[in-house]
Amino acid sequence: MTTPPTGSGHPAAPSDGWSDPPCALARAVDLVGDRWSLLILRDAFDGTRAFTDFQRNLGVAKNILSDRLRRLVAHGVLDRQTAASGKRQEYVLTNSGEQLFTAMVALRQWGESHAFDTGEPHSVLVDDDTGTPVPTLHLQRPDGTTLTAGNTHVQKLS
Repeated sequence: MTTPPTGSGHPAAPSDGWSDPPCALARAVDLVGDRWSLLILRDAFDGTRAFTDFQRNLGVAKNILSDRLRRLVAHGVLDRQTAASGKRQEYVLTNSGEQLFTAMVALRQWGESHAFDTGEPHSVLVDDDTGTPVPTLHLQRPDGTTLTAGNTHVQKLS
């Protein structure tokens, strides 16, 4: 099976295949949807850059971490750069990676609402300027009408 490009200007790795080629969500999940990739991205958004810091924070095996970092770099989500010290490599979010922030916040907010028992302590994403929790995300039309699964659909293109 020939793998199509990722749309980020980075070709997909030869071993990759799309689980559902015409579906944008399936392709996104194929690229960043496994546990370790999402947790790497979470830590990258929190400022982690060094391999050793990712490994220590996540407790993931080095071979798995290497594989996920390699995939995220190959698909243009992270960029591998030489640290200012010149002594090690760092992993930095690309523009494409930064664009995953809203999706990550949506998953976090879903987890805050549905993955904890009432009263169970958990972390909350806070606005640096106001010190208040980030408002719950909602999709809206320009007129302010909330968009839901009930008033949207996927239009397949040919």
